[in-house]
Amino acid sequence: MKLVTFKHDGGIAAGYLDGEDEVVICASGDGAEDAVRDLVARGQDGLDDWAARRGDAPRAALADVELLAPIPEPRRDILCVGKNYYAHAAEFHSSGFDSTAKEEVPSNPVIFTKATTAVVGPEAPVRGSLDPTDTVDYEGELGVVLGRRAFQVDKSAAMDHVLGYVIINDVTSRELQQRHNQWVIGKGLDTFCPMGPWLVTADEVADVDALELETRINGETRQKARLSDLVFDIPTLIATMSATMTLLPGDIIATGTPAGVGIGFKPPKYLKKGDRMDISITGLGVLGNEIA
Repeated sequence: MKLVTFKHDGGIAAGYLDGEDEVVICASGDGAEDAVRDLVARGQDGLDDWAARRGDAPRAALADVELLAPIPEPRRDILCVGKNYYAHAAEFHSSGFDSTAKEEVPSNPVIFTKATTAVVGPEAPVRGSLDPTDTVDYEGELGVVLGRRAFQVDKSAAMDHVLGYVIINDVTSRELQQRHNQWVIGKGLDTFCPMGPWLVTADEVADVDALELETRINGETRQKARLSDLVFDIPTLIATMSATMTLLPGDIIATGTPAGVGIGFKPPKYLKKGDRMDISITGLGVLGNEIA
C-alpha cells in the first residue's frame, strides 16, 4: 500500500493509491494531516481498516491533488545516519568538512537528528536562502518508518518492526554543518527535509537491499547506489538505536546517502536558486523539489 497525505478541494486529506492515478480518501478535514502517522501507530489493523474502505470511500485523481509529506508532522525528530555508504564515507572524510571523527569509515553508526520542522513534501520549495553561507547540498536517502515500539531489539527481529519506506532528501548547509561540529544546525533548517511522494508499506518491497537509489540534479545523475552498499544495514541500525532508547511507532530513520554529493566535487557543486533535485528509489517513486 502507498500511503499519502495531500491537499484536495481546499483541505487536507489522507489515503492510499489505488493503481497509478487514483487516491482512495480515507480521512479528511480536521486531523487528516496526522492520519497516516496515526495509522502507522495502529499497525496492520490500521492498514486492514483502510484497505477495507476501497469500495466505498471517495476518490480523487492523483493529478488533482497536491501531495504533502506522507507524515507531514512526525512526532519526533528524524533519526539520521551519517557516513553510511563506503564511497560516501571516503568522499566526505576527504572533503575537509568532516569535523566530527578521525575515522574514514565509522566503526559504529554515526547518529544525529533532523528537526520535524524541516519536513516538507514533494514539489515544495526548499528555502536555500535560509543558509547564510550559500553552501546548500543534497543527500538522497532511504527512510525507514517503524510500525512497532522497539526496545533492545535483536538484529534477527529488527525488520519485524518496519512498517514501510519513504524517500528522504537530507538537504544540508555544509558550512553550518562544519562550523557547529554537531550536525543539527547544518541539517535542521526549515524545509531541509523533503519527504515523499508516499510511504510504501514493507510488504511491497521484496528485498530492500536490492533497491537502487538515484539522485539527479537538473537532470544530471549525481548519485547512484544500491542499498546493499550500506556500511550498517537496517537491522543493525534498529538494533543499535534500540539498545539504549525506545523507538516508537512512526519514528523515521534516514539511512544515509551514497557518494556523489556536491562537496565531493572539486570545486564543490553547491545548489543555487532554481536548481531541481529529483531522487528516485526502486518502487518508491520520485521525490522532486527545487531550491528557492
